[in-house]
Amino acid sequence: MPRGTDSSQQTRAVSRSDTFKAGPALETRVLVLSTIRDRKDKQMNTREIGKQGLHVGEVGLGCWQFGGDFGEMEEETAQSIMKTAVENGVNFFDTANVYGGGKSEEYIGRFRKESSSPVTVATKFGRGRDVYPDKYSEDALRQAIGASAGRLGVQTIDLIQLHCIPIEELQAGDIFSWLRRAKEDGTIRHFGASVETVEEGLICLQQEGLSSLQVIFNIFRQKPLAELLPQAKAQGVGIIVRLPLASGLLTGKFSKETIFQPTDHRNYNRDGQRFNVGETFAGLPFEKGIELVGKIQTLLPEGMTMTQLALRWLLDQDAVSVIIPGASSPEQVRQNASIASLPRLPDLLHEKLRDFYEQEVREHIRGPY
Repeated sequence: MPRGTDSSQQTRAVSRSDTFKAGPALETRVLVLSTIRDRKDKQMNTREIGKQGLHVGEVGLGCWQFGGDFGEMEEETAQSIMKTAVENGVNFFDTANVYGGGKSEEYIGRFRKESSSPVTVATKFGRGRDVYPDKYSEDALRQAIGASAGRLGVQTIDLIQLHCIPIEELQAGDIFSWLRRAKEDGTIRHFGASVETVEEGLICLQQEGLSSLQVIFNIFRQKPLAELLPQAKAQGVGIIVRLPLASGLLTGKFSKETIFQPTDHRNYNRDGQRFNVGETFAGLPFEKGIELVGKIQTLLPEGMTMTQLALRWLLDQDAVSVIIPGASSPEQVRQNASIASLPRLPDLLHEKLRDFYEQEVREHIRGPY
């Protein structure tokens, strides 16, 4: 099974008995701290999504929260978040037509109208009540593309993604033919798919012209490392990482006493009551997630926060094109963008985090995976 990075296979083995002992990981801390000091002013790197020239900054902005599913957000806050994002090198926003019933797209459209900074916007189709789960048609897709383009204020959508549609639709394949025709017609530039499971991702990789796969991938949810990410890389398909912080769990800021607003999916979907439980806390029971965060904190290099560790771990995976953490404030988006300037994590730490997933986390993941 692949490790966190290709080069990590060359690091010394770490026995299961000593991997998770509490106390400072001195070797790791010294390595990371010394290079953080050397590279704090590094500009954000760009990576390619697919193989058709779509280059974006490696840290993007997830815009699900603009629709209110992490608690209500005023448009003024959303606009400030986007302004801060582009000021810090972020040029890729991810949204969907169902986030807030189109509100997220509208916010982005108004931002683009007032901003001179070029931003690539990816949106999604397929979870609206008019089509999900079994009413998909080419006409419905074209209408959705037109509606999203109108809200975003563009003639052509940069990237449209199938939004976690049923596996039966992916297997049938007709919807990909519709996307190819939409691309030929010039209403979209690129198309991809947001998926729930490795199996769904592998099905999508069989489709000609696919630019991207969007997956749930983080320290708590490492299954894509084994097969999906290597195959995507081999085929030149970009990987967009959603929920990189496991709905905020991996920030280390929550406790078992944390209470979320009734409109927050971390309240109403904690156990998968509304949609796939994997979309909330990476499929972990909240209390178990809090316990696991505490164990990761014993591995933190000196000078690093949990957020920095979690996001840098993702950027160290060379199959990843862009990560899309959300943000509830300008300061959060500023901190997220700064991860691109940090050095890669030591191979030893990658090894420990891989063993941590296998021994401590995997058995607790719920939902399709």
